[in-house]
Amino acid sequence: MNQINLRFATSSPAGSDPLQAIETAYRRIEAERDRNCWIHVRPITETWDHCRTLMTRADSGETFPLLGVLFGVKDNIDVAGMPTTAAVPAFSYMPARSAESVERLIAAGAICIGKTNLDQLATGLSGARSPYGSCASIADPRYVSGGSSSGSAVAVAAGHVTFALGTDTGGSGRIPAGFNDIVGIKPTVGLVSSRGLVPNCPTLDCVSIFCNSVQEGVAILDVMEGFDPEDPYSRPAPASVSARATGTFRFGRLMAKDLECFGMPECGALYEQACERFSALGGTAVEIDFAPFAEAGAMMFAGPWVAERRASISSLMEVDTDRLLDVTKTVLRTATGYSAVDTFTAMHRLLRLRRQSQSLLAGVDALVVPTAPRPFLLDEMHSDPITLNNRLGHYSYFANLLDLCAVAIPNGVLPNGIPMGVTLLAPAWSDRALIALARRLDTKSRKQPHAK
Repeated sequence: MNQINLRFATSSPAGSDPLQAIETAYRRIEAERDRNCWIHVRPITETWDHCRTLMTRADSGETFPLLGVLFGVKDNIDVAGMPTTAAVPAFSYMPARSAESVERLIAAGAICIGKTNLDQLATGLSGARSPYGSCASIADPRYVSGGSSSGSAVAVAAGHVTFALGTDTGGSGRIPAGFNDIVGIKPTVGLVSSRGLVPNCPTLDCVSIFCNSVQEGVAILDVMEGFDPEDPYSRPAPASVSARATGTFRFGRLMAKDLECFGMPECGALYEQACERFSALGGTAVEIDFAPFAEAGAMMFAGPWVAERRASISSLMEVDTDRLLDVTKTVLRTATGYSAVDTFTAMHRLLRLRRQSQSLLAGVDALVVPTAPRPFLLDEMHSDPITLNNRLGHYSYFANLLDLCAVAIPNGVLPNGIPMGVTLLAPAWSDRALIALARRLDTKSRKQPHAK
């Protein structure tokens, strides 16, 4: 295990005193309630008591690689003693046990201070689908934060916590990272246990990490990863996985015809700058045919996987009810249009697309794509929530369907002030090699949280 103590990292809320850091974090949260990034915040006295206990145990010789590090948890992941709502107030329940990922982090000394906002039932990529309020980009309250893990990304970018957990089915652990100038790590599906998650698409769901640097993400993933026999979707890692962390590298890039920005060409210019920067750092760019990735991605929102989503949610609550937002119900109702024949036809086609993508990625260390095509105003998203939401997922929907791991890193800032990121993707179980490459390419070093 990577024995890194992140308590005093530059991205921590403040100070050399962990109790003072807690006070600073809570003061920021209280002052910035209008960010709508928290659904439940643990009482500060409980957090102080927890921290004092950890410090006493550490003074007695116990080792905690994440001693005193404050983190938040997306509110579709269970934390014992805190309500889980999945952004459906009527669904709220009090779990007796934390999710496996949370248990591992707490055992390592990290301190969970609350549950973060999300697109309802993790159905969305905008951060604008919650009865607890929309989350905006840290850079401009007029623009979407990205979702569905919106609150987790904003809480990290605002300096409320050092890191936060999200989930990622079709981009929810990457798109909010891009629009909030932080790092998002989406592990191989099954590398981190999904026990304790409110299911969305169980065969595709995974826990993700939001943090301020790839280095921090490594220390967090070290704690979280590992096979969990209690989770039927957990997968044991292969006995050996090739890794490359130094020297020259090859990266796949989009052809000019495949660079889709939906009417905002300045986003494409930032992507081109990233490719130039990676080449200057020793990379060789290789143009990749994006067609198989785009076709697989389309299956996420225009294919039978929405039926898996509806089936999972229907096992927990009534879907056609006024307990859900209209946009959530609209998305889930599309599931009734798919038959079992449609499902198997899509599964067979997806296997062919996986084989094609494997062949395309065999000659590169990573595929580099924009984390999202472009940002949208919150008003635009509310006016056309389904079309614009699906556009946000153009470069992210395919990842889990094609069994890829991914790391989203900051890239640059648009003329309108909104951050944009790029995402590195590689085949399943290449997480360590991909993270090592992302660490080389993550040249951004944001030392202070964004001021309002």
